[in-house]
Amino acid sequence: MYTGILHLHSYMTYLVLLGVLISFAAALAGLFGNRPFTDKDRKLGLLGLIPVHLQWVFGIILYFVSPNGLKNFSGEAMGDPTSRLYILEHPLTMIIAVILITVGYSRAKRQIGTESKGFKSIAIFYGIALLLILIRIPWNAWPGN
Repeated sequence: MYTGILHLHSYMTYLVLLGVLISFAAALAGLFGNRPFTDKDRKLGLLGLIPVHLQWVFGIILYFVSPNGLKNFSGEAMGDPTSRLYILEHPLTMIIAVILITVGYSRAKRQIGTESKGFKSIAIFYGIALLLILIRIPWNAWPGN
């Protein structure tokens, strides 16, 4: 079970990055194109929101079944940079990214029909979340390495 969830979590990252990038790019295009935020734009925001939430669920499951997750939590593990990444830094940063994306989408969906406030909300929150995701992906464990 652990290996299957680990692979699912690892490969799902591609969908997360693609979805967030598409949502972010569409928000920037709408923001700089000076057009109103529509229901179609709200749905483009879902391309980032849905995979991120699925990935979060897989990550929570993985955190509890992985030997690198909660089972490894100790003061000694905090001294090891790799263990600290898996125990604390990666999960905490990703939870913050999920919260940012959720807040950005929630704020934007209330702005349908308005100027560019929906685009601005998605661009700011998804952009910060994307940056957090990119800096805390364990690149050494990336599929194919």
